[in-house]
Amino acid sequence: MTTAHSSAESNPFVQMKHRLDKAAGLLDLDPGLYAILSEPAQELTTALPVQMDNGTTRVFTGYRVQHSVARGPAKGGIRYAPDVHLDEVRALAAWMTWKCAVVNVPFGGGKGGVICDPRRMSQGELERLTRRYASSLLDIIGPERDVPAPDMNTNEQIMAWFMDTYSMHARSTQTAIVTGKPIGLGGSKGRREATGLGVAFSAREALKHIGLADKGCSVVVQGCGNVGGLGAQFMQEMGHKVIAISDIYGAVHNQNGLDILGVLKYIGEKGSLQGYTEADHIAGKDLLELECDVLIPAATENQLTSANADRIKTKVIVEGANGPTTADADAIFESKGIYVVPDILANAGGVTVSYFEWVQDRMGYFWEQKDVFDRMERIMVEAFDSVATTAEKYKTSPRIGAYCLGVDRVAYCLKMRGIYA
Repeated sequence: MTTAHSSAESNPFVQMKHRLDKAAGLLDLDPGLYAILSEPAQELTTALPVQMDNGTTRVFTGYRVQHSVARGPAKGGIRYAPDVHLDEVRALAAWMTWKCAVVNVPFGGGKGGVICDPRRMSQGELERLTRRYASSLLDIIGPERDVPAPDMNTNEQIMAWFMDTYSMHARSTQTAIVTGKPIGLGGSKGRREATGLGVAFSAREALKHIGLADKGCSVVVQGCGNVGGLGAQFMQEMGHKVIAISDIYGAVHNQNGLDILGVLKYIGEKGSLQGYTEADHIAGKDLLELECDVLIPAATENQLTSANADRIKTKVIVEGANGPTTADADAIFESKGIYVVPDILANAGGVTVSYFEWVQDRMGYFWEQKDVFDRMERIMVEAFDSVATTAEKYKTSPRIGAYCLGVDRVAYCLKMRGIYA
């Protein structure tokens, strides 16, 4: 493991287990069930030889981890990034287990990743990498076994290649093998917007829960992709003022409120926020410390840590990314009275609509976008209320309340199914 991921605070799997331990203690979880839930059920590391455009062959490393299939097929995204590592994928798989249980969809948790830099690869190289990776997973994936989806640096085109590769081996079109596909290949309307909209719904419910205004709140968003960018757009449509947003190169800030549609149009045309003239440019790390009502970290994990938590000036944090807050930062936020909507609830709109896509593929009947959003809103609101009720029951934070809810639901299924021997 690299030095960057050596400390306990920056290791996402250690952070996941820290929260699991707290929930297990509050639930008085059976030690045997804890032992099952504290480790992945199955994990695969695979070497992926790919012929590059210049004729050379490179060998990439890919992972797929299935944390639990007690409640249904494993479900979870695939990310392509140069810093992917096994403990990250293990943590993401476990978070998917709890997330699916929190919103009560019949999936377990899985996650995949490939160590690569997709920005330095051609479309042809990405296709060959994706097809080789998909073929290496054939023994452990399937519509009833493990259903991948897009994640960081992957998209509907990569899902289409993945689906086609699986289908060629199955000798029939298997649309339900992945979600996040193009609509013409069995994708669901509303899937692209789902995670960002779910974040906005979570923010709305959190503001209502702690008694803040339902309009006019100042919002800061880290990240401007499908989660951050669309989340910011939906927050603006709800009547709030987005005062800052960032990408990987930096951030823009306007205390009077950004024109989010204009910002997103600019990013779509230019590829980044660099050169945007309608706001002040600030460093990405400074964005997190701006004073605001709602902070939405929607980039990557380990953004809010013991190093900066005491400088965070917000009333509500809504986690659009997976694992953006460490356990040490959680303790600081709790002492400051900051209400944190945890990732396993806040960004669950994506897996909820992925579930809808899987259902639609299996039944061969597709819904209108309004139906998708209405059903997702009902599930997200019910999940928020259940998490808040559970947190109050155990006199704990919303995050540990969400863990208690998710872990209890998975443990129930394990207990009822028993152990096959």
